Amino acid sequence: MKLLLDESIPRQLGRSFPEGFEVHTVKQMGWTGLGNGDLIDQAAANGFEGLITADRNIEHQQNLDKLPMPIVVLTGYRTRVQDLRPLVSKAVEVLVRNPKNSIYCL
Repeated sequence: MKLLLDESIPRQLGRSFPEGFEVHTVKQMGWTGLGNGDLIDQAAANGFEGLITADRNIEHQQNLDKLPMPIVVLTGYRTRVQDLRPLVSKAVEVLVRNPKNSIYCL
């Protein structure tokens, strides 16, 4: 599964995803500074199957009917790798079900 880590997620978290997940960052893709709508469109056009973010406002900014992929919002105490790593297994569970048009807050 091809995943995109938003700017709000430390790149090192990508190593916490199991085998079978191809994880890229917004910075690696050259999409730094894109707004959420443009970022989601760009990700979908480039074959991404999920977006991982810490942006808690994203659910209020997007039209669920038009989401091309699931979005997982990680709500750790802080956005440090050690705070977000425990949420990865839950994120994987959500993504494996591949619920299009859904935003999940973990």
